[in-house]
Parts: sequence; C-alpha cells; structure tokens
Amino acid sequence: MPMPPYAPTQPVPTRPKDQDVGVGVRSVLLEEFRSNSKSNKRYELKDIYNHVVEFSGDQHGSRFIQQKLETANSDEKEQLFREIQPNALQLMTDVFGNYVIQKLFEHGNQIQKRVLAEQMKNHVMELSMQMYGCRVVQKALEHVLADQQAELVEELRSDVLKCVKDQNGNHVVQKAIERVPTEHIQFVIDAFRGQVHVLATHPYGCRVIQRILEYCKPHDQAVVLEELHQCASMLITDQYGNYVTQHVIQHGKPEDRAKIIKIITAQLLTLSKHKFASNVVEKSIQFGTSEQRKAIVAQLTAMHSDGSSPLQLMMKDQYGNYVIQKLLGQLKGEERDNFVEDMKPQLIQLKKYNFGKQIAAIEKLIFTGPPPYNNSPAGPSAIQTMPIEITSSAPTPMLTNGQNSPQSSSLPSTNVSTIDDPSDSTSSGKTINGKDAVLPEVVINAA
Repeated sequence: MPMPPYAPTQPVPTRPKDQDVGVGVRSVLLEEFRSNSKSNKRYELKDIYNHVVEFSGDQHGSRFIQQKLETANSDEKEQLFREIQPNALQLMTDVFGNYVIQKLFEHGNQIQKRVLAEQMKNHVMELSMQMYGCRVVQKALEHVLADQQAELVEELRSDVLKCVKDQNGNHVVQKAIERVPTEHIQFVIDAFRGQVHVLATHPYGCRVIQRILEYCKPHDQAVVLEELHQCASMLITDQYGNYVTQHVIQHGKPEDRAKIIKIITAQLLTLSKHKFASNVVEKSIQFGTSEQRKAIVAQLTAMHSDGSSPLQLMMKDQYGNYVIQKLLGQLKGEERDNFVEDMKPQLIQLKKYNFGKQIAAIEKLIFTGPPPYNNSPAGPSAIQTMPIEITSSAPTPMLTNGQNSPQSSSLPSTNVSTIDDPSDSTSSGKTINGKDAVLPEVVINAA
C-alpha cells in the first residue's frame, strides 16, 4: 500500500565524502599497490600478473598499466592481453579500463588488435554511444586494418544519423570519415542527402559536416556544398551553422568562399553586429581576397543618406567592434592608413560617450599596428586545407587534444588518458573572439 503524501520519508543512508567504497573489495595486492603508490617501491608488470583486470578497473592501477604498456616487451603484452581478453568488452565501457584497451590497440600486435576488434562485433553502435566506449571505437578505427575498419563501421549503417546526433557517437562518425576508406563509408554521405541544413545547425552534426568537407572525395563534398549554399544565409546566423560557413571560407575552394562572402557583403552591417554571424564576417576579412576586403571597407566608410556612419555603428557595437579590429589587423600600407583616417572622427565622437572598452581595443591596434603576418589565402603563405580550430582534429592519428567544441573532431581525453587526468569528465565552455560566445558543453570527458 503506498505511503500517504504526508508520511515522513525514510532517511537515506549516506557515507562520508572521503570514504573509500573499495575497502574490503580490492585484493590484498591492489591495496598494497595503492598504499605504496607514493613510496619508493618499484612495481613491474610481472608483479600484477593474475590481477591485470582488477588493476585495469582501478584509477591508480589503470594508470600504472598504461605507463608500462608503452615500453613493455612482447611477452609482457601477451600476458596482459590474455588476462584482459575475456573481460575486454566490459573494460571498454569502464571509466578507467577503457584507457587500458586503448593502449592495447596502440601497442599490441596485429593479432591482439584483431581479437579485440572481434570482441566489439555486434556492439559497435552501443559502444559508440557510450562515453568511454566511443573512445575505444575511435582508437580501434585508428589501429586495425582496413577489413576490420569496414566491419566496424558497417554496424553504424542501420542508424548512422542517430550516431551523428549523439554527443559521443558523433566522434566515432568523424573518426570513420577521417580514417576509413571512402568506399566503406559512402552510406554516411548518402544519409546526409537532403539533411544538410538540419545537420549543419545541430551541435554535433555540424562537426561531421566539417569532417566531410575535409576528408571526403571532391564529388561527395560537392553534394554537401550544394545543399549548404542553398541555406548559407541561415547558417551564417546560426549558433552552430556559423562554424560550417567559417570552415568553407577558410578551407573551401575560391568559388565556394566567394559565394559565402557575397552574402556577407550584401548584409554587412547587420551580420557584423550579430553574435554568431560576426565570426563569419571576421573569417571573410581574414581569408577573403584583397578585392573582397576593399568592398567591405568601402561599405563601412560610406556615409548613410541620413548622415550616420556605419563605421561608428560598428565601432560601438559589442560584436561589430571585433570586425573593425580584424580589419585593422588585415589591412596593410596605404589601405590601412586611409581606413584609420576614416575612423579618427568617429573615435572622437565615441569618446564623448561610454564606449571606453571597445574604443580602447581599437586604439591599441591603431597605434601598435597590424600583426606581422598575412593569413589571406591570396597571400604568399596560402593556408592549406587543415582542420579549423573549432572543428579541428589535428593531430588526428592521435585523438585530439583540442577543445571539445563545434569544430572538434575527437574526444581530447582519448589521447590524454588517465595518465594525465583520470577523472576529467566534462568539457568547458569557450569564449570566441572575446565575445562570450560559449561553445556547447559535451558532458563526457574533456576534449
């Protein structure tokens, strides 16, 4: 019979925060190892034989195994592998055990890697959607041979878009695009047809689209780009879509870049004062041609019919002033001098009002001058197609150590492992261009 709503609830037993729940459960060997972890006693892998699985699931034990695996000989690796194999699937989703499995994929021989990957069969989708398992799947895709890569990704075919939209699964799809031969992941491209707008404005889908634009064959990229251009004006102002358009501007072909910049220049003032679109305007200034920059400057320095100055409106705007700063950093020589002269009357006007913070940043750039480099693809140091910092996966052979963000490719801690930060389980927000544009948090590990 249910208790009436006014009945007192039974107290829930609690334990002190620092109470160790493993006491009485861990083996004598592991307890001894943990108590000696800060002493001078030296342990080797042979000292934990027959306890490898237990050590793998312990924070300190996992860290020890990871370190030793990097220099272990083939006999030591084989002993570890034999003990771990029967429990490999369980360890793949364990907060500490997953790192040991990853290390085996890195340092094991091809037979050991093949056996581990075999144990993932029929479980790839569930592993990909799990916060620790997804790291193991990524590591497997990096280290197994092409035939097993194909077998692993094939299990995602039935519901690849579900995986793309998952906070953990999206990293696996990105890794598949980066590392698996195109013929085995064509189903991913096919699933994106007619879905590009939806996915480009999704916090995780936008990452996968950027990977496609980096790694897939030109005709597959063209399919995605065709859909992107149809909705580019909406993507520019979108919280996540703006990263996709930035990617096209920075890494795309000149003709694709020109299409985006044409939209920017048509709505320059409005987009420059928009929280998300202003980042795209800055990318247009940085990676556009000299002629495209001139067109932007001409718009900003032309007075409106009512006598108002677009330059002044931009300078005092919380986002627009960053666009002005970007121009000051990119313009050179006479062009920059003329732009500064156009700004001076506006600076005098704005100093009469409370716009000190924005004006101070602009004045600093005016007097210190532009940075001694030119990132424009039209310049001598043309940028090669590399992952953009927000979606970046470099160096992807090892899982990324970059911020887990709309541009990030992998889960940073996949590489870092418990050797560096065993308990890292959240990613923090990031301020973009100082604009307090906080990137979405992916609760799982830090990326």
